[in-house]
This record gives sequence, C-alpha cells and structure tokens, in this order.
Amino acid sequence: MASPAQPRAAQKHPWLVLSVVLTAAFMDLVDGTIVSIVLPHIQSDLEAGFAAAQWVLAGYALTFALMLIPGGRLGDVYGRKRVFLIGVAGFTLASVVCGAATGPDLLVGGRLVQGLMAALMVPQVISIIMVMFMPQRRAKAFAVYGIVLSLANVSGPLLGALLAEYDVFGLQWRAIFLVNVPVGLLAFAGAARYMPESRSEQALKMDVPGTVLIALASFALMLPLIQGRESGWPLWMILLMIATLPLLGLFAFAQRRSASPLVPPGLFKERSFVVGLIMLLTLFTGLASFFLVLNYALQLGLGWSLLATALTGIGWPVGILATSGLAQRYATTHGRLLIRTGLLIMTVAVVALIVLLEAYATDISYWVIAPPVLVMGLGFGLCVSILTNVILTGVPADSAGAGSGVLNAVLQLGTAAGIAIVGVIFVSLANGQDTTSLYFAGSTTLWYNAAVFLVALLLAMALPPAPRHTEMRESARQVPIP
Repeated sequence: MASPAQPRAAQKHPWLVLSVVLTAAFMDLVDGTIVSIVLPHIQSDLEAGFAAAQWVLAGYALTFALMLIPGGRLGDVYGRKRVFLIGVAGFTLASVVCGAATGPDLLVGGRLVQGLMAALMVPQVISIIMVMFMPQRRAKAFAVYGIVLSLANVSGPLLGALLAEYDVFGLQWRAIFLVNVPVGLLAFAGAARYMPESRSEQALKMDVPGTVLIALASFALMLPLIQGRESGWPLWMILLMIATLPLLGLFAFAQRRSASPLVPPGLFKERSFVVGLIMLLTLFTGLASFFLVLNYALQLGLGWSLLATALTGIGWPVGILATSGLAQRYATTHGRLLIRTGLLIMTVAVVALIVLLEAYATDISYWVIAPPVLVMGLGFGLCVSILTNVILTGVPADSAGAGSGVLNAVLQLGTAAGIAIVGVIFVSLANGQDTTSLYFAGSTTLWYNAAVFLVALLLAMALPPAPRHTEMRESARQVPIP
C-alpha cells in the first residue's frame, strides 16, 4: 500500500506511472532477446571469436541474475524512484557504449553493465504496482504487465530481424542498442516527473552478507547454466553448480539472523508465494525455450529467413490480448480456475503443434504454425497475470522490492535453465544429422515444453484457495482505491 507520505499527485496518476515503468521494462525485455537473432552479424563485423560472441548474450544474463534480488531490496531501502532512475540512466548510457563499440571487449563490457542496470530498474516495476495499486486493482495492472512482457519477448526477435535486414539509418547491428537511447530518455523523464518516491516504512539497512551470499549463489548456478553445454561441462563447472546448495543454505541461515534481511524469511511462510514461485519457475523453463526451439527448427532445418521465422510468433501477443480482459474481470472470483484452464490450453496447443510439425514435415507453412501459437497466447493470457498476483498477495508493501526481486530472479533462472535443458536435448537429437533432421529434432524437443506446462498445471492444484470475495470487497470499502 502506498505510504501516506507519498505525494498526493501520485494517487492521481497510477496508470501514467505504470506506463512509464513498463516502458523501461519493455526496453529491458526487448534488449534481452533482440541480440540473439543478429549475433552472427555482430561477430563477423567485430571479428570476434565464438566465446566472445557468446558472452555478449551470457554476460547480460549473468549480471542481471546476480543483482536482481539486491536490486529489489535497494528500492525498499533507498527509495524505488531513486533506484529506478539510476537503473534507467545507467542502462541507457551502457546502450550507447554497446552501440559505439569498436571491438568485442568493449561490447561485452557494455552488456555486463546493461545487465547490472536492468537489475536495478526491473524489480521496481512490480514494486510500483504493489505500492500504487490496491489489491482489487492489482490484477488489472499485472495483466497489463503480462501483455507488455509478452509483446517485448516477441518484438525483440522481430525488431532485430527488421533492423538487420533493412540496415536502418545505415547503423547495421548497432541500431539494436542505440534504439534504447530515445526510449530510455523518455522513461527517465516520465519517472522524474510523475513517479512518487516510496520506500519501506521500516528503518531498513542493506544486508551486505546476504547480498554477497545470494550473488555468489546466483553466479554458481547461472554460469554453468549459461556456459556449461558450450564448454563441455568441465568438472569445475559441475562442482560450481553443486556449490549452489550450501551457498543458499548459508544465505537462509544469514537471513534468519539478520536484523534487516535481504529477503525476509516470513515471505516463505506464505503458501501462495512458495507454490506460485515453483509454478513460475517450471512455466518459464518451457516458455522462452519454446520459441528458441521453434526458431532453430525453422531456420536451421527449413532455411526460413529471420523475418519469416520471427513472424510466426505474432499470434502469441494477439492471443494474450484476447484473453487478458477476461482474466482481469474474473481474477478475484475464479482466479485459480483460470490459471489451471490457461495452463491446460497451453499444454494442448503445444501438443497440437508437435503433431502438425510431424504431419506436414518440410511442407509446413506459416499458416499451419500460427494457430497453435495463437492458442498458446490465449492460455498464457488467462493465467500469467493472475499467477503473479497470487504469488505477491501475501507480500507486505514494506517488502515489495524483496518479493519483486525474488520473483524476477525465479523468472530469469527458469528462462536460463529451460534454454540450457532444451539445448542439450536439441543438440543430442540433431548431432551429425542433415538439415531436414534438424527440423524433426526441433519438433521432438518440443515435447519437453509440453511436459513442463503439464507439470505447472499439476502444481496449480496445490495453490491455496483465494480469499472470499466478500472479504475483499469489505477491505475495498476501508481503503480508497487510486
């Protein structure tokens, strides 16, 4: 809940403030996907080795994961507006460095800074939703957030393909970074003007031991997930991943003893928070990797162009837009049912796509792939915004940044883990085979995605029942809605 000390203007512009922070979130999410599709062009132009090219992707993901949870807590302690502005400004400047890079080292350095700055600004988005919107309005705000997230995930590859094929302003691949500059300036100006400052009402301090331990645990887990397959899984990398468990154990012990913990242990007493995070982790291992597998199957297996492949994902945001209104309307009365229904629809859609890929084989067209992707979007629109709201329902406003940081870290972990897993499956199926067989390796790998959506559906059965609607309406009478 918004602090009484916040400016009264903040209560008049909640949706305007949301649009500002979502602009920054869109910029970050697009930047996370736009690079992969033009990476071969970057590698060739900068005469970079394969390892350096890989770190253009991996470096961003790694520093982003390292700072997500501390980034959320920094907003609680020092002010969400202040931390958000620092993140946006730093991200924009790092984008200029990336766009002007004359060699791979400078580009990788710029990407590392981009990841750090994104970890400062992204957790504040969910924190702002929790602070500025009362529980009855959060479902709608989270639905809008889900739409923006989905649009960004699809827009990244499509925008990258367009910029690469049409050489906008003669900038070649550099345009994918420099396009962030006007967007970043717009987000910074809007936040400076309209966003209220908010922080925890408790006297919190940064938990330095907790920050160090969670950063080490994140590094130990994320580096092998990002680099393990390409490096051949050396022993030291396997041991590093195993070290994640004792590091997390030390982190949990430190949090219980800390007077101002980075992640309040009380968050994990909320059943909806724990079960929902496990569901979200499972769901996102199948989500980002789905489009990766489909892109590989179509580009490498059938020789489709970058643009033709990117267009197959257009039905995804269309489906989300079509069902998000329904999700908003019935979130408080039938939210758990909508989550289960959405996950069931996604599972059935992936199975249908696999069947079509196998049946049409190399004769498959855009119009065969588009309907199942559209149906997947319909299912995702029903469940994801409601699930986010369910996860954060029991999180107090004082810990909004911490809860947001944990949620975003789980999303990032799920995405990285899913890509690593499908990479192993796809490469093992496609190793040493011709291009046509690469297509069928992709369709077979998609069974993993169908399976994890089904597992997420089964986990949804463990969510606690929603509060009675009458109680929510009663609390609505007691607190004015912005």
